[in-house]
Amino acid sequence: MAEQNPTLNDMKKDATAAGQQAKNDLRDGAKKTGDDLRDAAGKASQNTGGDNLKDRGADMAQNARDNAQEYVERAREVGGEYAGRAKAEAERLYQTGQQKATEVAHYAEERYDEVSQMVRRNPAQALGIAAGIGFLVGLILARR
Repeated sequence: MAEQNPTLNDMKKDATAAGQQAKNDLRDGAKKTGDDLRDAAGKASQNTGGDNLKDRGADMAQNARDNAQEYVERAREVGGEYAGRAKAEAERLYQTGQQKATEVAHYAEERYDEVSQMVRRNPAQALGIAAGIGFLVGLILARR
């Protein structure tokens, strides 16, 4: 049980890589917006026309909205993709768990039947074993 499912490890690596990529994209977008602001401020100091400054500000605001929308869409796509993968993996793990539970129940039933038959064939021996186990449990509990 200490060994993890390789599929889960792959999903973790993919999610980490996607998060890092989104972080890099956001940093680059913020840097680009900052550069645009510096350029606009520099041009505004050179141009005294209010209309030109107003147009540049409107362009920068639209650029910022477009960049933000693009990042939101990208995050939504990546999130949806990983949610789908996680759902499929959870379903697979659930099915595997159901199968293992059925196997364990079948195994327990077989062992119960074997023990029952053994007790019926050798009642004195079974009684002696049960008394011995009870004695040992009593000793262990008495020491606590």
